Amino acid sequence: MTEPRVSQSVPFRGGGFSPRPRVLFGLAVMVILITVWETGCRTGIIHPLVLPAPSEAATAFMELFESGMLWKHLGASLSRLVIGWTAGTILGITVGFAIGLFSLARAGLVPLVAAIFPIPKIALLPLFIIWFGIGEGSKVATILFGTFFPTVVATYGGVDNVDRGLIRMGQSFGLSWFSIVRKIILPGALPAILPGFRISAAIAIVLLVAAEMIGAEFGVGAYILMAGSLMAMDQLIAGVAILSTIGLTVSWIIGRTEKALLRWRV
Repeated sequence: MTEPRVSQSVPFRGGGFSPRPRVLFGLAVMVILITVWETGCRTGIIHPLVLPAPSEAATAFMELFESGMLWKHLGASLSRLVIGWTAGTILGITVGFAIGLFSLARAGLVPLVAAIFPIPKIALLPLFIIWFGIGEGSKVATILFGTFFPTVVATYGGVDNVDRGLIRMGQSFGLSWFSIVRKIILPGALPAILPGFRISAAIAIVLLVAAEMIGAEFGVGAYILMAGSLMAMDQLIAGVAILSTIGLTVSWIIGRTEKALLRWRV
């Protein structure tokens, strides 16, 4: 007689691979790196002129905080970053959807995007200074311009990757054009648009620092430039740490937005 088969439950894998968060492991890696760095500086393996100890950078950061200059530099940088990135993202999404949905827009704008996208946007900063002056306008325009193009590419790429079978199904049910865009194309393009935010935000931070190093009195980039000119390596590392914190915060916000808007991808 054959033995009866024992049924085994198989875990649901329809959602694909699902990496689990390992926050403590990430923190442990950071602590180990900082400990090795600090030990190398204290033992003389790492020269302080090459790379100061994390404790020295922390002391420089506390001095910046206690003097009140931290909030002036941080406030100036965040205002430029938020205005430039938000405006560039809104314009990029608008143009990206126009390219994805309208043939005339695709024919006219895709070659233009392909021609301008590879240009280093910081190379256009002198032109923006001539157009908008040395003040806030040129800095915001640089961030906007650098954010706009990756957002356009991510948006119309997401629209193109929407399953056409779903669009035909919506048409067969008599949905209007606007309803198909709102209920099918927009949700289907979000998995491509939202990761594009991470890329555009990183580009925006890079352009922010570069723009602030030219004619800015306040800002993290101006602080780093001043520290570098004075060979104050501890202040320079403190400024870099501030930028890293801004990047981590932006990435966390975008990650939370992805989880909130893409819950249907379970």
